[in-house]
Amino acid sequence: MPETQRPGDPAAGYRALINRGYVSCGMPYSAWVKVVPPRPSGIPGREGDNANLPPQLTAFRTASGVEVVGPNCLACHSGHINGQYVIGLGNTDQDLTGDLSAYVLFAGGLVTDPVEQTEYQKFKQRVDAIAPYVGTRTIGSNSADNLGVVLFAHRDVATLAWSQKPLLALPPQEPVPVRVPPWWRMSKKNAMFYNAAGRGDQARIMMTASALCTDSVPAAEAIDGYFPDVRAWIVELLPPSWPFAIDRARAAQGRAVFEDTCARCHGTYGAGGSYPNLVVTVEEVGTDPMLAVDAAGFAGRFVNWFNRSFYGRIARYAPARGYIAPPLDGIWAVAPYLHNGSVPTLAALLSSSTRPRYWTRSFDSTDYDPAGVGWHFSALDHGQAEASSEDLRKRIYDTTLPGYSNAGHPFGDGLTTDQRAAVIEYLKTL
Repeated sequence: MPETQRPGDPAAGYRALINRGYVSCGMPYSAWVKVVPPRPSGIPGREGDNANLPPQLTAFRTASGVEVVGPNCLACHSGHINGQYVIGLGNTDQDLTGDLSAYVLFAGGLVTDPVEQTEYQKFKQRVDAIAPYVGTRTIGSNSADNLGVVLFAHRDVATLAWSQKPLLALPPQEPVPVRVPPWWRMSKKNAMFYNAAGRGDQARIMMTASALCTDSVPAAEAIDGYFPDVRAWIVELLPPSWPFAIDRARAAQGRAVFEDTCARCHGTYGAGGSYPNLVVTVEEVGTDPMLAVDAAGFAGRFVNWFNRSFYGRIARYAPARGYIAPPLDGIWAVAPYLHNGSVPTLAALLSSSTRPRYWTRSFDSTDYDPAGVGWHFSALDHGQAEASSEDLRKRIYDTTLPGYSNAGHPFGDGLTTDQRAAVIEYLKTL
């Protein structure tokens, strides 16, 4: 059921999203610019030094007066499709396969000011804590669920104070992979996350992005004060339109098939459309079950921590044993498909026997396949274990690995070839 959300100002939310330091720590800006020359950000509305930083980084001043550079939400929630940069599109080019600690080590010898060194050490401490738990097997897979609960484990549930010694048992080091969902779905969803775990006030859940370095409840309250604005901007976000020609007659045929076959779970579109917010059990959908049944990110101790903490005062974690069938607005842009990104195209999603067991792609955002609707890919005869180098290994999507299965969602298999082609044509219009 839908729950009341706090109102916000979308324009203020966008400014906060791209300019404010809600992650609240980072490496000193003075060290950053010694290594990375300033260059235009490429997105509108960036202020001050942010105008010359990549969109996924934000410069801001800490309470000690040090200007630092830290990550922001766009690190995961923006990406490229068909050569276009799209804010709100999940990042499927992000490489989290290596050691995250290397991200901050380079700056250590460049920081000489004692106050700046204190800020640097705080950031390094937090990155070192999460680094062993966020390494994925494949480029494009995201480990944010593991990252979040490691931070929970290091924090006092009542005060949010950081403890160098974990206060909860840490999760397994290998995260369950997810494909970051697009933000424009938020306007229709009653619950956040693939397993519908995030209930209640969505802005409060969103601002847990601050958990890396926000060490007190008053500091969290200050950030929470403007996150309803951020949510207000996100729920107004529209998906990018299909950039190629559409066969309208075939799309009309596909709509009829879709509404007969797919709408029970995914809803209807256009005038009078509705979205059911339906959780489908893992037994029915048949997709990789790890995220829904035993993912460490939603293990009981972490659910309890969230619900007892500041974040849980007006929001809660209540994971379901299944997956929400997502709304399909802008579905053409969100390849690869399924919650773990295991299927490269819509054509393969709707015909399970054609899905490759092992596959790779170029990770070139212009290498888009408008016929299959997704990424051009190459099927391989071997998985990651047989890769000849680390660089090749991390580019292989190996569906035999735990959490990476491409099984399930067989609901297009009963359609004829013509019906599947018509449904795909219709999906391009959403």
